Amino acid sequence: MSKLPSKEDILKWVQEHPDKASKRDISKAFSITGDARTELKRLLRELRADGLISGTRTTYRSAGALPPVSVLRVSELDSAGELWAEPAEWENETDRPRILFVAKKDDPALNVGDRILCRIAPVDDQDHKLEARLIRRIGSGPDLVIGIYRLGSEGGRLVPVDKKSTREYKISSRDANGAKDGELVEAEQIGPKARMGLPSARVMEVLGDPMAPRSISLIAIHQHEIPDHFPDDVVIEAESAKPVELGNRTDLRHLPLFTIDPADARDRDDAICAIPDDDPANVGGHIVWVAIADVAHFVRPGSKLDKEARKRGNSSYFPDRVVPMLPDALSGDLCSLHQGVERACMAVRIKLNAKGAKLDHEFHRGLMKSPAALSYEQAQAAFEGTYDDATKPIAGPLADLFAAYQSATKARNERQPLNLDLPERKIVLSDEGQVLSVDFRARFDAHKLVEEFMVTANVCAAETLEAKQKHFLYRVHEEPSPEKLEALREVAEESGMQLAKGQVLKTMHLNKLLAAAEDTEDAEIINMSVLRSMTQAYYAPSNFGHFGLNLRRYAHFTSPIRRYADLIVHRALVSAHGFGDDGLSAAEEAVLKETGEWISTTERRSMLAERDTTDRYLAAFLADRVGAEFTGRVSGIAKFGLFVKLDDSGADGIIPLSQLGREYWRYNDRERTLQGEDSGRIIAMGMPCKVALVDATAVTGGLTLEMLELDGKAMPKGSGRQKSHKGRRISRSKDGTKKKTGRKRRG
Repeated sequence: MSKLPSKEDILKWVQEHPDKASKRDISKAFSITGDARTELKRLLRELRADGLISGTRTTYRSAGALPPVSVLRVSELDSAGELWAEPAEWENETDRPRILFVAKKDDPALNVGDRILCRIAPVDDQDHKLEARLIRRIGSGPDLVIGIYRLGSEGGRLVPVDKKSTREYKISSRDANGAKDGELVEAEQIGPKARMGLPSARVMEVLGDPMAPRSISLIAIHQHEIPDHFPDDVVIEAESAKPVELGNRTDLRHLPLFTIDPADARDRDDAICAIPDDDPANVGGHIVWVAIADVAHFVRPGSKLDKEARKRGNSSYFPDRVVPMLPDALSGDLCSLHQGVERACMAVRIKLNAKGAKLDHEFHRGLMKSPAALSYEQAQAAFEGTYDDATKPIAGPLADLFAAYQSATKARNERQPLNLDLPERKIVLSDEGQVLSVDFRARFDAHKLVEEFMVTANVCAAETLEAKQKHFLYRVHEEPSPEKLEALREVAEESGMQLAKGQVLKTMHLNKLLAAAEDTEDAEIINMSVLRSMTQAYYAPSNFGHFGLNLRRYAHFTSPIRRYADLIVHRALVSAHGFGDDGLSAAEEAVLKETGEWISTTERRSMLAERDTTDRYLAAFLADRVGAEFTGRVSGIAKFGLFVKLDDSGADGIIPLSQLGREYWRYNDRERTLQGEDSGRIIAMGMPCKVALVDATAVTGGLTLEMLELDGKAMPKGSGRQKSHKGRRISRSKDGTKKKTGRKRRG
């Protein structure tokens, strides 16, 4: 009999030869032949029983290791654009290994959730120990679903919280992961997609009570995969930061750079002031200073803070919480321009003439000390002549600032940026997280003042970096598409207004339309339609202008606490002026396009999450008013029904065709209208209406309405009596029985 190796010898060899770990390979390596193979099988069984190796009966590997060829699941796309994967199946008690996917030139595009067959190779890297290269893409991975778990007699089912989802999932008892009836869970689809019956799912994480106080926003945070916990090493890095001393910075502590923010603001990243220009050549002119927290000093390229900030892309704001881009040690302290404390800043000095036109500007890396932290309400009251203890000591600087703003509005009116007037909803919560009221935020001249000077500072940043031929990220807003303009033109015509045709569209044309609608019953629908016609703004290293602001070049500079794009611009300014060694690195410049695409994605992610959360809070607020009547306006029309925006809360609800009476409604795609086949009545965008609330589901944010009156005329109540099915019109006879009236051609 051949001499058998010890268990230690076998284990060491398997670890050193992960690609040659079959039973035959082991036999060959130790020259095992004949009856000794039976003893080798026994040793391998014992090693498996001891948990020292794993694998099949013919192929082995050390416990916790992966075979050289494995099926993986793409688990993450990080902020640097890198794909990470993990084993699709993992039976070990240790954490699943995190594997970097290394793409080849001709590899297909992969998404999170995809299942891939890969060749695995060990590497010696600080961030990861394994890399994977694609052999082939097996298919899309399981769908992740956020929903309510409902316990049944044989397991349970999952009811998705996404109001767009129409199907449920079945969950076996062994896949419930301890979930209790009514709890919010995150689950993944398992097994093949069922042709009949419910698809199966497995609970991955139990999130708790969906209607617990202050938990509504957590649904959106999980659903949209917004990171809401900082890793320990990121928090430690933030908390180790120290206040900045003057050093080589410009001393701006003598300037009355005060902040103006919402009353409940926790972070204050911008401060402004204005001084009358004493230059005889600029009579009536102003010197405006805009100072922004110097986040670039604390968040260095390549640091843990930087990687986490890029991953998040921006802060996300909800009625009950903020998911910040940076830890509180920075966003709430060292990078917040608090009253009476010295703070590092990046500041721009802007020279305006008496008509508000910018004559020149220059950037400084400075140290400031704010004399006051004002709310918009306080600043507005001071502008109107009412001062309090905070505004009285700076009455002079406040008057100078408003004087500069009045000059700036002259230049703004001449430039004619898009003048949309859309009220912003404000959801007021109790300390327990219950909705107390839904109001519309007041909009003061103080708001417009801050916005105007922030826009000017952003223009200064773009102009400077262009002049110094530095790479950076523009804020790009391209003009509307011809298709969207045509749709807007039709809405305007339905309201008895016109939008110029056959010429290059400018913001002044849209402003004329908005002005014509002002103070009319069509004002809100025209404003909404103009907004919907706009393209979505994004970040890019190439300049295509900013249509909405009517600016040739524009960058985001004024909020580096909450937007990664602004941090990029700050670093570019540091490099351009030689302000320090923490400017934009060559590695960052090389991936600016990818960074712009990534943070444009995270921005859209936050917008969707914030909107979904608002919808859920509004549904919760209205849940106890089912049956109540409301006034509103038709805000959208589709084949399956129409949408109505309620006047008092701004909430959006859906009216299915079944709630529009007994007749059949034809949908006109080109005109975006519904027309009653029997009555000839037309439902169009913007029509005033009275509706009844049929259902309000807080967990999905869905509101179902019934039309009572349209354009001042009563509508017959619908009770699901009229339906269309495969082109057949179904109605009821006088005795209530169904009868088919033949196949109808669709318009």
